[in-house]
Amino acid sequence: MSDTPRPGPRLTRRGVLGLGALAAVPAVTLVVHEAGSSKSKAAGPRAPSASPSQPHSSPAAPPVVTKGGGPVPLVAGKVLLGSYLALSGMTMRQSLELRDRQLGRPQRLINLFYEWTDNLPNRLPDLPERAVPMISWRGTKYSAVNGGAADALIARAARRIAQYGRPVMLRYAWEMNGFWFPWGGAKNDDDPDGYIACWRRVHRIFRQAGARNVSWVWSPNWHSDPAEDWNTPQAYYPGDEYVDWVGISGYNLHRESPETLFDGIYQRYATRKPIAVTEVGSVDRGGSTKADWITLFAQWVQNRPAVGAVTWFDTDTHPGYNEKWRIDTDPQSLAAYRAMATSERFSA
Repeated sequence: MSDTPRPGPRLTRRGVLGLGALAAVPAVTLVVHEAGSSKSKAAGPRAPSASPSQPHSSPAAPPVVTKGGGPVPLVAGKVLLGSYLALSGMTMRQSLELRDRQLGRPQRLINLFYEWTDNLPNRLPDLPERAVPMISWRGTKYSAVNGGAADALIARAARRIAQYGRPVMLRYAWEMNGFWFPWGGAKNDDDPDGYIACWRRVHRIFRQAGARNVSWVWSPNWHSDPAEDWNTPQAYYPGDEYVDWVGISGYNLHRESPETLFDGIYQRYATRKPIAVTEVGSVDRGGSTKADWITLFAQWVQNRPAVGAVTWFDTDTHPGYNEKWRIDTDPQSLAAYRAMATSERFSA
């Protein structure tokens, strides 16, 4: 990843997502199941289905939330659309200006990544006036949090976010059901309860520090690895009173449909919480493949009323990985994304 300036510390793409061995890992399909049910197939950290996953008819839609979200509320029928934006050779301000020109609209949600020990932002001058920051804050080992050793660090982070003074989405310790991050259950004695205790402790310290401008985004990966009964996404859920948005990461790497990537989480939580697609992107397989997938994704969101936020992984700066996730890799993809971005559904 390049060293272009941006409002906050940068992580490598490998550090953000743990995508180092994508091409070599076998295929999986997410199985969201209760503890004690049969196991899903094991797989690598982000290996979706190797064979095409065709869109399919969804079951009858259950009642879904039409409000909620905390300080960053769900706007009924609308989506906050934005991105993680890091374009080679461009500053954040330049990247935002380019996307404004291409899309004919500003970004409404900006995903920013911070290390566990970084100062979280108390000002973000490069962001558009109406843009909401989504702070993706890396976690750490559970023992460091639950034993109290990190209380001062957490309180400092909370005070800085409170000083920001505007609503933010805080995506703490995401993709905990994967093995690729230090805060994943697989690297903490296979202990989802330890993760829940961490989340609740961080939440409590933020509240005590006066950071009432935070919408809490709990965001698992679309499939679990290891695919064991103890490691299902719901095993890590902190509880409704501690979560404002339920997020999900999912990438079209091996021709997965949006249904394959996102319906498991949607069907489980859309009756309780607004849904945010916190990381999404698509491989370009030539022709109109990427544009077609963007159109499919827009249709998926159109048919899922509880989805209220989307951040595309809009970057070409991942070192050692050939895929360019940015939205303008070809004119067809940019046109498909612009059609989505300028539709009524994405106009929050």
